[in-house]
Amino acid sequence: MAPHLNIVPSMFVLLLLFISASKVQSGAIDVVAKFGAKADGKTDLSKPFLDAWKEACASVTPSTVVIPKGTYYYQKVNLEGPCKAPIEINVQGTIKAPADPGAFKDPNWVRFYSIENFKMSGGGIFDGQGSIAYEKNKDPHNRAFRVKLPVNIRFDFVTNALIQDITSKDSKLFHVNVFACKNITLERFTVEAPADSPNTDGIHMGKSDGVNIIGCEIKTGDDCISIGDGTKNLDIKDITCGPGHGISIGSLGKYPNEEPVEGVKVTNCTITNTSNGARIKTWPGESPGIVSDVHFEDIIVNNVSSPILIDQKYCPWSKCKINEESKVKLSNISFKNIRGTSALPEAVKFICSGSSPCQNVELADIDIKHTGPEPATSQCLNVKPKTSGKLNPTPCSSPVPKTLSATA
Repeated sequence: MAPHLNIVPSMFVLLLLFISASKVQSGAIDVVAKFGAKADGKTDLSKPFLDAWKEACASVTPSTVVIPKGTYYYQKVNLEGPCKAPIEINVQGTIKAPADPGAFKDPNWVRFYSIENFKMSGGGIFDGQGSIAYEKNKDPHNRAFRVKLPVNIRFDFVTNALIQDITSKDSKLFHVNVFACKNITLERFTVEAPADSPNTDGIHMGKSDGVNIIGCEIKTGDDCISIGDGTKNLDIKDITCGPGHGISIGSLGKYPNEEPVEGVKVTNCTITNTSNGARIKTWPGESPGIVSDVHFEDIIVNNVSSPILIDQKYCPWSKCKINEESKVKLSNISFKNIRGTSALPEAVKFICSGSSPCQNVELADIDIKHTGPEPATSQCLNVKPKTSGKLNPTPCSSPVPKTLSATA
């Protein structure tokens, strides 16, 4: 009986594995095998992708859209929900956008809209082919051109999502835009763009609750991560940033009725060869706003021009009310265990609003050395930070200059 008893469970296990494999196979929708997509780099993927998406979205059981290895040309399409069951996109290939910026009449290329229980993974690449756009976008006054440039990947009104092992390359504008999302995680996400690519924020978000950005490598020409109004309960950790403009809250206060930014934690990040490190930026004059409970901790800065910065006189291209005070209120802000090197002498700079001084700002265990012969210094305006632990530079050690200028 003993051999017979051993055989029956084994057969049963094999049967279960067969059934499980069949379920996985039946839920996979291959854009090449089923919808005739061609990985030739020139045949438009838009219709096969959309057809596969519609089938998966209509399924009452979980489904996966598969884009196999190869190079695809992808003009544009919106992938919309709601879907009837959890849905996944497995991107294994490289998807290329039209290189000509004139091909786009609005700021969308790959857009996911109104979806719940969504996953995208597979190690694939979204290539925005942005080099032509970069040349035209270097003029800061060319707004009419810039507003039509597409974001590589947009997530609008997406809930309960995991974006994992995906690369965004050479986006014409922002690489990722997260808007009105809830409980969305970007993990091991890679951003690749030249240091001189303008307005190419790596990951930007606004009006979203519960965003997690974990273990990402971001190289771009603007903020590695930028945090817009209405962002709540944001967790950023294990990020490698640079080149770029650092990790930034803002800019804020430019437009009326901006929602508060509350509950931001940035930990265990390495920022290298960037113009800024840990930064909060708000416009002078303009509109009111709130930033509270923001904490930067365990951060290494390597040759960063402004490693720690609160800038409430943010004034790119001298287009602002520089003689007025910012109306954005900052409170409960901390910078802890930040160490490394500053490319400029002024390693810590707090320029707070005169009409609404920063409240409860904390510096603890700061050790930033200037790479040049001068010692590192610190500047404070309209703030008295709480301090503890080792502090290099000494807080508020340099006078505030009469003329304040902000970085982009």
